[in-house]
Amino acid sequence: MTSKGAKKANILDKIKAKARAKKRTVVLPEGTEIRSILAAKKITAEKIAKVILLGNADEIAKIAKANKVKLDNIRIVDPQTSEMLADFAHEFYEIRKEKGISEQDALETMKQYLFFGAMMVRKDMADGSVAGAINTTGNVLRAGIQVIGLAPGIKTVSGAFMMTVPKFRDKINKIFMYADSAVVPNPDPEQLASIAVSTSRTMKYLTGETPYVALLSFSTKGSAKHEDVDKVLATLEILKKNYPDLKVDGELQVDAAIVPEVAKSKAKGSPVAGKANVLIFPDLDAGNIAYKLTQRLANATATGPIIQGLAKPCNDLSRGCSADDIVDVTAIAMLMKG
Repeated sequence: MTSKGAKKANILDKIKAKARAKKRTVVLPEGTEIRSILAAKKITAEKIAKVILLGNADEIAKIAKANKVKLDNIRIVDPQTSEMLADFAHEFYEIRKEKGISEQDALETMKQYLFFGAMMVRKDMADGSVAGAINTTGNVLRAGIQVIGLAPGIKTVSGAFMMTVPKFRDKINKIFMYADSAVVPNPDPEQLASIAVSTSRTMKYLTGETPYVALLSFSTKGSAKHEDVDKVLATLEILKKNYPDLKVDGELQVDAAIVPEVAKSKAKGSPVAGKANVLIFPDLDAGNIAYKLTQRLANATATGPIIQGLAKPCNDLSRGCSADDIVDVTAIAMLMKG
């Protein structure tokens, strides 16, 4: 989840403090995985959130005992035998029946821990789900999309990275949000607009900063003509029409977006140029390459991918994650509800 530079930024400490104040609940569907158990203990001890572990209680207890982990104040729910299973299955059937799902299929699906956890979030029994230590991103997102659904007005799920740059001009630990850097390969204008809106919300939720959104391109304000530039301009029109209060501009080259001196010459009068902190890339190639370059060349801390665009939080993990990464993602998930 978090790739560290030479000095870990303190933004995650601030996020954890905000999460504590929310007093929310996280469900960890991979409850029989040792990293989830260790994370559950730490999340509870640090009062970041209340924790629900999904899995067979005896199996979880056995693993915890073998690793000398006490599960005090941690709720354990087994989807296979839960009294909530029938209700969850009925609701899932109602959601998906137009897709051809049978009641038996709905029941079997709800026995799956990712889907059961997502339903707990849907029904406000938990404020967010965190999984992916042993499940693929595709499976985590599938449960989130099918059960929780997209946020109102949002056309796609996307993945942002919070980039903390140790020193940017005169600022220490400058934070940028990059998207999409993880999910959508070639977004169309409506998808790109959704990515911009979702990422602006992520910036606000996690940092409290006002988002200034730059729609990036190889062109700045008509300096080049190309269908790729047209896509960015179409995105800007959608955002101006549907989100008139959003501080957004494009098309902007990255130097015009983040360097005031360049902005004055290339994009004079822009409400965003020179001070952008949310960078929206035209495709996944650009977004993924950019975050890795920033991480390696600027020694930046890359926190993500942060899954965004769902109606309620359902966050993904790297399968190589540590227990501490699960703790960090939980803190983020607790803030993604707003």
